[in-house]
Amino acid sequence: MGTNPVHGLPFLPGSSFTDSTKTAFHRSQTLNYRNGYAVVRRPTMGIGGDRLHYNQLSQAELDELANKAPILTYGPLKQAPLAEFVPAHVAFDKKVLKFSAYFQEDVPISMEEHYRIRHVNIYYYLEDDSMSVIEPVVENSGIPQGKLIKRQRFTKNDMGDHYHWKDLNRGINLTVYGKTFRIVDCDRFTQDFLESQGIELNPSEKIPLDPYTQLRKEPVRKYVTPSDFDQLKQFLTFDKQVLRFYAIWDDTDSLFGECRHYIIHYYLMDDTVEIREVHERNNGRDPFPLLMNRQRMPKVLVENAKNFPKCVLEISDQEVLEWYTAKDFIVGKPLTILGRTFFIYDCDPFTRQFYKDKFGMPDLPPVDVTKKEPPPVKQELPPYNGYGLIEDSAQNCFALIPKAPRKDVVKMLMNDNKVLRYLAALESPIPEDKDRRFVFSYFLATDMISIFEPPVRNSGIIGGKFLGRTKVVKSFSPVDNPIYYSPSDFFIGAVIEVFGHRFVILDTDEYVLKYMESNASQYSPEALASIQNRIQKPELPAPELESKQATGEPMVQGTEESKVQDLDALIDQIHMHLKYNSCKENLRETFQMYDKDESGYVDRETFFKICETLNVPVDDSLIKELIRLCTHGEGRINYYNFVRAFSN
Repeated sequence: MGTNPVHGLPFLPGSSFTDSTKTAFHRSQTLNYRNGYAVVRRPTMGIGGDRLHYNQLSQAELDELANKAPILTYGPLKQAPLAEFVPAHVAFDKKVLKFSAYFQEDVPISMEEHYRIRHVNIYYYLEDDSMSVIEPVVENSGIPQGKLIKRQRFTKNDMGDHYHWKDLNRGINLTVYGKTFRIVDCDRFTQDFLESQGIELNPSEKIPLDPYTQLRKEPVRKYVTPSDFDQLKQFLTFDKQVLRFYAIWDDTDSLFGECRHYIIHYYLMDDTVEIREVHERNNGRDPFPLLMNRQRMPKVLVENAKNFPKCVLEISDQEVLEWYTAKDFIVGKPLTILGRTFFIYDCDPFTRQFYKDKFGMPDLPPVDVTKKEPPPVKQELPPYNGYGLIEDSAQNCFALIPKAPRKDVVKMLMNDNKVLRYLAALESPIPEDKDRRFVFSYFLATDMISIFEPPVRNSGIIGGKFLGRTKVVKSFSPVDNPIYYSPSDFFIGAVIEVFGHRFVILDTDEYVLKYMESNASQYSPEALASIQNRIQKPELPAPELESKQATGEPMVQGTEESKVQDLDALIDQIHMHLKYNSCKENLRETFQMYDKDESGYVDRETFFKICETLNVPVDDSLIKELIRLCTHGEGRINYYNFVRAFSN
């Protein structure tokens, strides 16, 4: 006994054996899906996966075999199954016969043509035996084309019969609605279909030519007598020879006009002219290469042509008396072309050589057409309105958003914190203003001036700031170009006019004296003489000294006796004018606290420190003179004499 059944034994009990190794006894799948449709599939495997060895036949083949089965000697005759019905709209769907044809159309109202040939296509639809006639559309033909007869069944005779595909063939006439179509050919599918149905096709024919179409293909006949000039010789001689000129069109006289550059080409082969534009980078113009296309350019027109409308004038030899030639293009001369005047300023080397050989013009120097820029227009500022500095007001005219005027940074850094102080008196017809004193402060960094009036008790005038920091304009300077006061204008005896007030400089401090000595070149001889008089003051008697002190003139050093007289006179002047009496009661006690040796002297640093603590006005010119007279030796000040000016 084997594991597999033995082939060749009859299928009888005891002759077949079961395979004990098989575990799958399912039947094969006979249903399947193809393109979304359920179809039947013949099984190729039996139960358990054994391959079927009989022939796989379809149902149609089995039905055909059933019809051919021999007639049995017994029983009724078995009827064969009917064939599968397929409707015509399914069998012949999208199957169309195409025939090429033409028809002749009479043209009774034209002198150029008597008839025309029109091409059409005849379509026969097999699914419903309908037909249509369509004429291919020809562009710009002027004839309504497209579908001539819509899809329908064409009537063949008066009996009501319709055309069938069996009636169609090549080389026959097809009359539909009184119009006769001549079928000349068909496509490959139509030919194969008709031959498969046993129809013998006639030979194909050619569509006759349309007379009017052939007439249009012929060249237009010209009735112009040819010229005696040999244009072919000119073409062969001057082919590819072009004269190049460089020209400008100056249109600056018109509104928004400008000077534009062009290149003029003159073609010697046919005497045509071309004008090309020269584009520069970022010129803001459209990049059109040509201003005038290549053409012959008329120079002189006939009289009738001048009055004729130019918009419809076709310029020919009859309207032109003279054309532009090469002799009209000369470097250095203007040239008017179509109403636009060009100036030729240069040409290329080939053009120069051509004019030298042809016209005997050896020199064609280029012309300089570059225009010099006009001088810049000086900007005129509006008149000064008197508010603020003129430099600040002028910035409103230079920019929409004004900026601060530029400053001399180097001057500001070099002269930072450098101030020149002067003592001045006010010139006024009012008696109360004669005794008023003012301190001028000149700031070297910014050339500004400030005026301060020291307060005087019981004077009836409120002191303080008389003028803030500002630049002071001289009275005789023009408004549009002001001249400001400079350090050279300040010296002893100088008259300074500040906004309508006249001041006389009476005295200066020591820093100003040192500054004037170090910068003597900036000052006039009068100013330097005032310095020398300030340093080397002659001795004066007491009455004259008092008069000098009353006028505020500076004091000078002399003998001990004159120094004592000057000191007493100065103290009396301080008592009389500045009214410092009894205002510093503890001044002596403060100096004695710092004078450990009880010598009556203190050093300069301690002296000014005490004065700053007790608010003693050491900047006053009289106080400065008092400190100078009280100074003995190097850096030692006699505070006894100084305190006398502040005691009863």
